[in-house]
Amino acid sequence: MQEIRFHGRGGQGAVIASRILAQALFLEGRYAQSFPTFGAERRGAPVAAFVRADDTFINIRSRVTKPDYVIVMAARLIESVAVTDGLKKGGLILINSDQPADSFNLGSATQSKSPPPYQIITINLNRIALEHKLGNKIMPLINAPVLGALAKVSGLVKPESLIQALPSFIPARLADNEKALRQAYETVINP
Repeated sequence: MQEIRFHGRGGQGAVIASRILAQALFLEGRYAQSFPTFGAERRGAPVAAFVRADDTFINIRSRVTKPDYVIVMAARLIESVAVTDGLKKGGLILINSDQPADSFNLGSATQSKSPPPYQIITINLNRIALEHKLGNKIMPLINAPVLGALAKVSGLVKPESLIQALPSFIPARLADNEKALRQAYETVINP
């Protein structure tokens, strides 16, 4: 089973991204579940969304506490949310940022001389979203591009499946979202 945890801010698209990912996984013949959790229901408040995928039926109905992948849709969340909590050894953190991965202090693993037990990859998804006029400077809508980047760095899902799932959740500006997804897929540097 693969488990994915999204960290974002309300209005950024973390919940929709998790739903699109689950639908795309389903289209590829896998079992998937997606669900959010959030506190104060307002734009800008921290939001977490979870996805599970497996080749067999999923009986677990709790939050994802030991993710294989963590997606951080707003880099400043790292200051207030423990994004590495439970991340499996060999896991991957994808951060929406224009800063290099080594600029993020994510706990003692990055401070020691030994390599961290997870990979960190950054990509400026805000820039991609704004190039395609998705959202605005204050709140770029990065749900489609973040999925393109995740598809590339994880191999978890094909970009074509994500594009096939997009219309069910993002019917407006579909062509722009598709282009942003493809651009993120092609831009992110796969380790």
